[in-house]
Amino acid sequence: MKAIADLIEPEAKALGFALVRVAMFGGKSDPTLQIMAERPDTRQLNIEDCEALSRRVSEVLDAADPIEEAYRLEVSSPGIDRPLTRLQDYADWAGFDVRIKMVTPIEGRKHFDSRIEGVEGETVKVYAERVGELAIPYTQIASAKLVLTDALIKATAPLSTEGADRISEEG
Repeated sequence: MKAIADLIEPEAKALGFALVRVAMFGGKSDPTLQIMAERPDTRQLNIEDCEALSRRVSEVLDAADPIEEAYRLEVSSPGIDRPLTRLQDYADWAGFDVRIKMVTPIEGRKHFDSRIEGVEGETVKVYAERVGELAIPYTQIASAKLVLTDALIKATAPLSTEGADRISEEG
């Protein structure tokens, strides 16, 4: 995925977006290349942003042809209960609840529902109700995503819902 992300990232940056995640889902039956991006100032993308990034990335992917089989391209904003994929995400979302899956167990556990306290160097600080404060090496986090709460909903209210009910199809 890194090679594909390396192709996509300059295109996202050229449009003023930050790449959040590039992942392949669906296996052989329904391969889907998922691209999540955001505007650094709003942490969101609107429908026109998704369309622009999709068109720009499609051209690059068609030219480079890094994926052998046919696939579906999905371009989106990370959403409310967004994945946390960069160390900076944990600093940006300090104070919010997160669900973390570990590479290897810490305190005998591989999953934590906790509150992000912040970041120190390469360490994510969280508070988990049953365990207390934890310092988790960033490299030991397999995956993490924000937990949908009232506070998160309030903090991520869309700037505009215009176009949210419209589907855009190419070709």
